[in-house]
Amino acid sequence: MTAPEPLALLDELLRIWQPQIGDAYTAYRNHCQRMAAFTLALMPSPTDDDRKKVAIAACFHDLGIWSDGTIDYLPPSSRRARDYLQANGLDAWIVEIELMIDEHHKLRTFKDATYPLVEAFRKADLVDLSFGAIAFGLPSAQVKAIRTALPNSGFHKFLMGLAGRWFRQHPLSPPPFLKW
Repeated sequence: MTAPEPLALLDELLRIWQPQIGDAYTAYRNHCQRMAAFTLALMPSPTDDDRKKVAIAACFHDLGIWSDGTIDYLPPSSRRARDYLQANGLDAWIVEIELMIDEHHKLRTFKDATYPLVEAFRKADLVDLSFGAIAFGLPSAQVKAIRTALPNSGFHKFLMGLAGRWFRQHPLSPPPFLKW
């Protein structure tokens, strides 16, 4: 099984932010592409609009780490996605894409059937975070193909560094991006 082609829109959007992302660019780009691939694989029949929404949400979902220099990155990530959507006449997608970003670290199932991409996106992030150990029914060969085509490039190491800094300063508090 081969990995899906990268989403062109996602790469186009990420290139705009490459100077801010700096040395972590390849790691973040591959994480975003893996998340997009896993999200679409978890959807029964993704539409072209679904693919565009996933590309936009994937680009912006963790971007606040770099754009705003914060570990409390969900609010600035959502704000930047909203700015992009408004600037491109995609106001009708704001609620859904903001939910995709704001809920992607939710530990429990997102249960609003109005927005199925939100739950698929949440699951996709967990598939990637767990290196495919939690796969939500995705075939292991598919997860492996995606992970092989889009290598980690130090993304998880980068995340561990962020988490380590947080817990050194706040040893008894969960990071602000986690939601129950």
